[in-house]
Amino acid sequence: MGLRLLLAYEFWESGLEKFHGQNWFAEIKAEFPFPFSVVPIEVSWLLSTWSELLGAAALIVGFATRFFSVALIILVTVAWASVHAGYGYNVCSNGFKLPLMYLIMLLPLLFAGPGKASLDHLIHRWYQASER
Repeated sequence: MGLRLLLAYEFWESGLEKFHGQNWFAEIKAEFPFPFSVVPIEVSWLLSTWSELLGAAALIVGFATRFFSVALIILVTVAWASVHAGYGYNVCSNGFKLPLMYLIMLLPLLFAGPGKASLDHLIHRWYQASER
């Protein structure tokens, strides 16, 4: 649960910055890997913003955790390739240390799930009980 809450906080903050800020994806679109480089920047901005906001909310309650982990892994990978890769392994100058940490933290959620304190677990238990 702690891992989910930490990641939720980080993605929520990033999503809010995008939601209240200006679209700066035009400045880096040339760095986006294919197929994201062919998606209009307005669509990329909306997908990125709402993936972070909805993903953060879902992580908090542990709903669709594996789905949102995959979505956020894709988002972080694109951000790493297009923004952070050229700045080295550091945090201070926008390097790739934080994206790498986010990827590593998302992997247990993808492979092991959200844990018992989650809606996913409650839904699974309810489904198993209804099967009997």
